[in-house]
Amino acid sequence: MTEEEVIDIWSLFRAYIDKKQLELAAEHYVDLIVDYGVSDEDLINTLGHDTALDNAINYYLDAEDEDGDNEDY
Repeated sequence: MTEEEVIDIWSLFRAYIDKKQLELAAEHYVDLIVDYGVSDEDLINTLGHDTALDNAINYYLDAEDEDGDNEDY
């Protein structure tokens, strides 16, 4: 999945998501697309198109960095 596809799919569904659930939906969306093979690089390239998606991507990348740091111990 390319970064354009990630943005297009999110933009399509974003309009139908309750504003109160937008952040949570974005986090689940990022988790799903990562499970389907979207790379960290592709996620980074999508930053700047949508605030909720940006927050979810940053949260995912930060959590992944923290998990990676713990593996050294």
